[in-house]
Amino acid sequence: MMSATEVRVMDPKEVAFMLRLFLLRHAKSSWSDPDLHDFDRPLNKRGKKDPPKIALAMKERGYCPDRILCSSSMRTKETLGGILPGLQGDVSLKLLDDLYEGHAPDYLVIMRAHAKDSNNLMIVGHNTGLHEIALRLITNTNTPLATDMEIKFPTSALAVIDFDCDSWNMVTAQSGQLIDFIKPRDIAIDMHAILLENPAPAFFRR
Repeated sequence: MMSATEVRVMDPKEVAFMLRLFLLRHAKSSWSDPDLHDFDRPLNKRGKKDPPKIALAMKERGYCPDRILCSSSMRTKETLGGILPGLQGDVSLKLLDDLYEGHAPDYLVIMRAHAKDSNNLMIVGHNTGLHEIALRLITNTNTPLATDMEIKFPTSALAVIDFDCDSWNMVTAQSGQLIDFIKPRDIAIDMHAILLENPAPAFFRR
């Protein structure tokens, strides 16, 4: 597996874009209760530690989603709960049963139907669909960053894709540029040092 130092990450402040998509896979979930329905499985101990790391990395890189579409499964909702306190600014939120992997979601259809007037859209979902749509959307497939993502899209990983268009209806296969791919294991921080300086952003459904 390629290390973080071998992957060149574009500086988001230097990238011109009109629409930005954040694809976040849910954190590691628990299998401790074999009688629990897959939809209802919560995060395990490690899974609860990883989302705040991603939130910190997002804050440091200036990533600010203004709308979040989240699968309504327990593990995706708990993953979202782990990053919300670290986000900056206001964000609207919509929980969607259609994003649950058991429903074989069509991410492009869901994105176009629910993105509304967002310029910085985040989707919190599941594999294999999340991994597949991330690879399907990008044109820069031969970069070290894309190769790293193609090998594996682990739990709590975040792909950031920019599009040079002003409507989510114009987003198609191979129309975006992968500018970042963040994995919790590549974030070297002391968990005790994570300070949530801002309260959870105000979010609403619409």
